[in-house]
Amino acid sequence: MPEDRSCRADFPVNSSELPLSIAALSKAELHLHLEGSIRPPVAVQLAGRHGIDLTVEEVNRRYGYANFTEFLEAFKWVTSFLRDPEDFALLARDVCEQLLAQNVRYAEITLSVGVMLLRQQNPQANLEALLEATHSFEQRGLRVNWIFDAVRQFGPEPAAEVVRWARICRSPRIVAFGIGGDELSVSTREFRSVYQAATDSGLRRLMHAGEVGGPEKIREAVELLAVDRIGHGIAAIHDPALMDLLASRRIALEVCPTSNLRTGALARQLNRATAALTDHPLPQLLRHGVPVVLSTDDPSMFHVTLCEEYENARQTGLSEREFTQLAASSFDFAFLSAEERDQLDHRPAG
Repeated sequence: MPEDRSCRADFPVNSSELPLSIAALSKAELHLHLEGSIRPPVAVQLAGRHGIDLTVEEVNRRYGYANFTEFLEAFKWVTSFLRDPEDFALLARDVCEQLLAQNVRYAEITLSVGVMLLRQQNPQANLEALLEATHSFEQRGLRVNWIFDAVRQFGPEPAAEVVRWARICRSPRIVAFGIGGDELSVSTREFRSVYQAATDSGLRRLMHAGEVGGPEKIREAVELLAVDRIGHGIAAIHDPALMDLLASRRIALEVCPTSNLRTGALARQLNRATAALTDHPLPQLLRHGVPVVLSTDDPSMFHVTLCEEYENARQTGLSEREFTQLAASSFDFAFLSAEERDQLDHRPAG
């Protein structure tokens, strides 16, 4: 990937530096972890708020990792600076500025409520600060909703607590419940009652599956949990019948190519020591009829922007029709009513 200030975590996004056709394309971002969006200058600010001396160089060093374990260690370290509601608000304002600069018109941002509870934080206080911080961006053309996320390896009881907090918060901006973390840990079946509680609470359903696990993890999420979208899901390429199922039920995969490369997930799925962008199965999934939305996952930690991810998608061999289909799908599979979708302003951001 060529060196570009727009994709480096230590620089804010400048849409004037991006290819015009991509920068002008209206987009929605549906798989974006707030805590994975801490740019190095913001990490320095957050640490400073708590009396911790930190430099951009130190953050950049921590953000250089060779495998998924090192990524998780960096994630735990940098998110330890998110300690009070204003910390979350500061981060959210910065993330929204980055999204607006890329002509993102709508975002569903994942919030690691399971981690908040582990750290004995108040999710409602944090959410209220986030809602206040992001409200003004709606007038500027960016609508933001939230996904409450649990951690799979913590087990079903902590996951149920995340759903309970979503009910306590009672905000229409909370549109979904999801589970991330180690998909090879706790059995999918153990979360059936948790997902039923989420459904009863009016939440849509997500799960990370088929990132490092096999296609059976995706099938379990679909058949046991009735999920609406799958995070990652690249293992579907190993099971044509599963791809048929995803296509027929219109269950979208939230595909994050750079994440798959940097975590080693793609190499693992291909049973190789390494993998390249041109090895990514994005075209195969699309051409099988599987709905796909393009996302960044943890953009600051993976040194990528959504605009760059669209350029990466082009490099996998997509046709122009398939390329524009990705942008349209990002709105089509958003957790919005038809009326809300129609109200979105798709004109380029000013």
